[in-house]
Amino acid sequence: MRWYIDVLKKYAVFSGRARRKEYWMYTLFNCIALAVLLGLGVVVNTMIPYLLYLVAIIVPTLAVAVRRLHDTGKSGWFILLNFIPLVGGLIALVFMCLEGQRHPNTYGSDPKAPVDSPFVPQPQY
Repeated sequence: MRWYIDVLKKYAVFSGRARRKEYWMYTLFNCIALAVLLGLGVVVNTMIPYLLYLVAIIVPTLAVAVRRLHDTGKSGWFILLNFIPLVGGLIALVFMCLEGQRHPNTYGSDPKAPVDSPFVPQPQY
């Protein structure tokens, strides 16, 4: 649940990097929430809550996907691969499953880097 809340706190932040765990935990929670709302919609015979939730999560879903691509060293524009029929979605899925770069890249520092790493800026007191 913490990963889901963290993504929502960065609602429209398309810069930076997102770990695999952050992306996949957010995706898992979204799938569960959508399944529950879909089931509720079938029982109550209205899809309004499902559609409202779907519209509400479009921006954070795109943002975390772009940050995930940044973690692998790819431009956020690679998200457009999803529009290529058949193979585009598979290529995007592979990119989301790849391990992030273990060093700082043009999109930021390694989110997995330990706090005492020389690549992570330390606060100056």
